[in-house]
Amino acid sequence: MGKSIAIVGSGLVGTVLAIALKQQGHQVFVYEKGEDIRTLDFSGRSINLALSERGWKMLKRIGLEDKVRQFGIPMYQRAIHHIEKEEKQPYGIHGEAIWAVSRGGLNKKLVDWAEEVGVQFVFNTPIWSLDIKKGLLYTSEYEHQEWKAIQHDVIFGADGAYSKVRSRLQRRSRFEYQQSYLPIAYKELVIPAKEQGTFAMDENSFHIWPRKDFMLIALPNMDGSFTCTLFMPYEGEVSFDAIQSEREIHHFFQTNFPDALQLMPDLLELYQANPVNSLVTTTCFPWVYKDKVALIGDAAHAVVPFYGQGLNAGLEDVDVLLDCLVSEPDNWEKALDVYQHSRKVNADAIAELSYRNFKEMSEQTANPLFLLRKKIESKFAKKYPDLWLPLYDRVTFSKGSYQEALAIGDKQAKIMDVIMTAENIEERWDSLEIEEHLKQLINENRGF
Repeated sequence: MGKSIAIVGSGLVGTVLAIALKQQGHQVFVYEKGEDIRTLDFSGRSINLALSERGWKMLKRIGLEDKVRQFGIPMYQRAIHHIEKEEKQPYGIHGEAIWAVSRGGLNKKLVDWAEEVGVQFVFNTPIWSLDIKKGLLYTSEYEHQEWKAIQHDVIFGADGAYSKVRSRLQRRSRFEYQQSYLPIAYKELVIPAKEQGTFAMDENSFHIWPRKDFMLIALPNMDGSFTCTLFMPYEGEVSFDAIQSEREIHHFFQTNFPDALQLMPDLLELYQANPVNSLVTTTCFPWVYKDKVALIGDAAHAVVPFYGQGLNAGLEDVDVLLDCLVSEPDNWEKALDVYQHSRKVNADAIAELSYRNFKEMSEQTANPLFLLRKKIESKFAKKYPDLWLPLYDRVTFSKGSYQEALAIGDKQAKIMDVIMTAENIEERWDSLEIEEHLKQLINENRGF
């Protein structure tokens, strides 16, 4: 018999979870504190999504893969913009792509599709607290007003990094929670389409301007524009605090991103109008309370966006949760417990990987030795796929766990550190000698 299920939060992960549970025969209600998101303008705050293997797997499971691909653009490579030149770095060793998708556009379509299968959305309904033992949600228009109780069998918190559901679980004894912010913030900008509606740059690339302590990225949109995101410190000589006037903004872009500047006619207006947004990582445990309450997505594990895995990790949460419910259909308490233990270690792993990839994107992608290192790995992996899969491919294009990717990636990094110390590696990187040395090091580290 189906359960009455409440999902707090109508974001991407919560809505996909709603569709999946409705397809399993449950009554599903999604509560959202704000207005119907289909009426909202997402510009100014949204980092475009990068969908990859884990996300597509879940969307395929609920029959939405083909529909979502119609709203995406494949990106097969990084286009690295140095001051004087541009170079390309393929993502996958077999020509794979990550897909640029509009966060707001996808969210609106998912709500439409959820309603089509019978999910009920309850907008303008803020959830102020819960009774986790009884499965009660408490709501009112304003927090100081008398609360109304809403009863459900199970409550899922899919309400993001600042989750109200999680804040209620935090009151329990021995609940572990950690929140940390990067000293880096972000601001959204735009490269508009050309007059003919065509792209101003290659639309099948993830564009990045790495400048060590700050960087600019750009992802393509279906209308021919690019959503750009400037990552920069809050404070300091080069920071959002220091660069505010029209003269300062123009000089900063002219000095550091001259090619992008030529493509951004609305730069000054957007820079001054759009907010500076924070980047937070959260970890917590436990994620569940018996068979009554569970956290999912960013409510359980918010990560910084530099691996493009935030949504993919959240959708993989849903996939694993469904597997657990299929295995234990009559014992939700056991199913939810298996779910949280399976996902917690992997959520911690992708949080660490995401932070590391910020350092790689901002600092290393402009380093010739780093690019050579990637070239060596790619060539070896293509020739010996059973011996080597680069970390990025392991995270983005495989179905192996994040925990496994982190562990194997650390071992591979140590091997490549040795390879890169070889004498005259710039001239010898493509030699049989280097190839044999790599094989030898792999054999000596047979633990992975």
